[in-house]
Amino acid sequence: MDARRQLTMQVTEETYNEIRKLWISHSKAEDARDLDGLIATLTEDCVYEIIPTGQRWEGHAGAREFYTSFLSAYPDVHFDLTDIVIGPQGVFEVAEMTGTHEGPWAGLEPTGKKIKAPIVIHFPWDPEARKFSGEKIYLDQASMASQLSS
Repeated sequence: MDARRQLTMQVTEETYNEIRKLWISHSKAEDARDLDGLIATLTEDCVYEIIPTGQRWEGHAGAREFYTSFLSAYPDVHFDLTDIVIGPQGVFEVAEMTGTHEGPWAGLEPTGKKIKAPIVIHFPWDPEARKFSGEKIYLDQASMASQLSS
């Protein structure tokens, strides 16, 4: 959905609460490493993108592949939420990601080193399906590479 159409979406308390509740379910499933719970929050045609690397995964199978590789790369990953915006367009989350780099991810080979990096994630809302249509992940790849190579 393009930005102009997103701007026409109506803000209602009901929609806000629905999106917030789904984001909480998604976050709890991620913390519990519950792939089925994560997938349940996503549309069938969801898309996961790491914007700086151009990596992209499509559909539920793609989302499973994304999470399997990400959680294998950072098995102890933790997100400390610093900012969040919830609206009829979805959720924008800003967090500090910490974890140990145990497997390949985002074009970086495993180092065994700890990482601490800011990350911004957009969870686009699909108003027809009443679920998220994936994630757009923005991270500072140069900063991550620097931490992992030092």
